[in-house]
Amino acid sequence: MKTLLLLLLMVTVTPSGHPVRALESSEVIKATPILNVQQTWIGQPISYPVGEAELSGVVIEMAPGGETGWHQHPVPSVGYVMEGELEVHFKDGEIKHLKAGEAAAEAINVLHNGVNNGDTPVKLVIFYIGRVGSQLTIPENTE
Repeated sequence: MKTLLLLLLMVTVTPSGHPVRALESSEVIKATPILNVQQTWIGQPISYPVGEAELSGVVIEMAPGGETGWHQHPVPSVGYVMEGELEVHFKDGEIKHLKAGEAAAEAINVLHNGVNNGDTPVKLVIFYIGRVGSQLTIPENTE
């Protein structure tokens, strides 16, 4: 896993230390960065799970008034809102907002609840950076 991460770092950083884009914009291609962070959106350092890596992705559609229920993620994940606006509530009372076109590195091992308080559905895609056999989401009170 560490070798893979070093290779990815070498591929994505030039000798001067500046990151390179995965794809350069041109007349026929528009490449817009959506996320480049070293911490989750609540300030936690991102660390990769030990073991055989497994990347997973899921599209979530939430009706107006819908909630995910309180849950946490034991592995790093990135969420990108494709449609609508999502409120994410934390147990300490903090509320984060994500609207269409925005991305966030989700909190790790911190309970949160996604809420759609809008009049339209929310559609988002979540990518998880886990390990083979690991849980991606743990509902509250099932640890």
